[in-house]
Amino acid sequence: MGRNTRKRRTPPAVKAIAVSAALALGGGGLLWANFHASAHESEHRTWGGSRTKAATAQVVTVSCPDVGQKLTNVPNAARQGVATELAALDRQITEAYARLASTRDAQAKDPGFVRNAIVGPLGEKRAATIDRIRIGIQRAGGSFDDALRQLASCTARSADQTTAGGAQQNGGGQQNGGQQGGGIGGQAGNGPVAADFVDITKVAPNVQGRPRRTGNASTGTFTTRCGVNANKNHNTDNVIVAPGVTNGAHHLHDYVGNQKVNAFSSNQTFLQGGTSCRNRDDLSSYYWPVVRVQDGTRDFDQNADGGGKEGNAGRILTPVQADITYVGSPAAKVVAMPRFLRIITGDAKTTTNGLANANAHWSCTGFENKVQLTEQYPICPQGSKVVRSFAFQSCWDGQNTDSANHRAHVAFADPASGVCPNGFKAIPQLTMRLVYAVTPPVIRNGQVRNAYAVDGFPEQLHKPATDHDDFISVTRNGLAGKIADCLNRGQNCA
Repeated sequence: MGRNTRKRRTPPAVKAIAVSAALALGGGGLLWANFHASAHESEHRTWGGSRTKAATAQVVTVSCPDVGQKLTNVPNAARQGVATELAALDRQITEAYARLASTRDAQAKDPGFVRNAIVGPLGEKRAATIDRIRIGIQRAGGSFDDALRQLASCTARSADQTTAGGAQQNGGGQQNGGQQGGGIGGQAGNGPVAADFVDITKVAPNVQGRPRRTGNASTGTFTTRCGVNANKNHNTDNVIVAPGVTNGAHHLHDYVGNQKVNAFSSNQTFLQGGTSCRNRDDLSSYYWPVVRVQDGTRDFDQNADGGGKEGNAGRILTPVQADITYVGSPAAKVVAMPRFLRIITGDAKTTTNGLANANAHWSCTGFENKVQLTEQYPICPQGSKVVRSFAFQSCWDGQNTDSANHRAHVAFADPASGVCPNGFKAIPQLTMRLVYAVTPPVIRNGQVRNAYAVDGFPEQLHKPATDHDDFISVTRNGLAGKIADCLNRGQNCA
């Protein structure tokens, strides 16, 4: 990763979140937070293949190094081409995972099948794509680190290498959102599994207090009300990481704020996009992967790319509440966000990348100030709702609105002091709180029924830690400055 962006690893009980004890905003949300992590046709046929002998096949997914996260210096002239090739790498993994999921019989009969027919050819395709990335960078006058060639090779991973808590799970033929066949459960055969869930009432408190404020703290808040995507503005693109590539995300996003965001949008498009926000000067785009409930039902995209065809199955849940609030720094005054600043928080590929950039936080209403989870989904008690929370990077390098890996231009403040890294300036910290009415999943005999899960890349197995959030700052008529002034004056604005 780029400098000052990697979050420090902390003990598991604390890693999930460091968050203020209890500053409430409407609906009982968190006003200040420093979420600092060490950062259909039948799915049986499409994704499960023949599962007659799946119980003996331990390989459940493919794991490939994330080339994009290692690219920290790409000339502007090469960025579009590089983004297109990075999207090709994602597509290749998706195709390899589909082949993995549809060849269970062959895998059971031939121990070398996965290596020879799936992982080996995938590595060859990736090597050629990485070489095209090299050529594009060098033609634009940039330098290419030859060590990136070593990222072509992929591996096959077994259930016990991917399941939360390290417990191996094999499906047992349950229907209606339970685990079907061998595989690793889920309505589409790619998760989640029972070990991905925990009764939140049985989790020890793990929320840490916020840093002590200094005399120069910016203590205000600014709330923008942009709705819950009730108008169902969805697509499977990601204009930040895969501009110009249809289905670049391979999963479905909810969009609030700017209403004209897709793979082909530009800064000029954003200014003309209209907004779902009450403040008409807030044209920012706030988007996140949808949550689906796997109760046997399907949604409009059951046969579509990014939906059921790529393992994102089940009924899409619209949040019952979406709180978007900018908060200040406990250690400094903030500067206004630059127009068109792009920030991605969390990592959609933690199943293969590890947790270094994880920033997922799951909880339940009534528990948010006590328990926040990164690697498991909560099972909430009766009357409590599921909550996803995000707090974005709050430090900016003062120059760039984006970077080659979409991380190096922003950073997290120190979790203990709230101070930004050297060379970075404090900006308003975007915090988001999404609330869902979810019927609690039920776990019996090591299997989960009526699971819910966040959309993701198919090979990531719907792990809770893969949750992430995206933001493009687009304001007009001085709104960015007004937000900063509100925070610096210690006021609560909307």
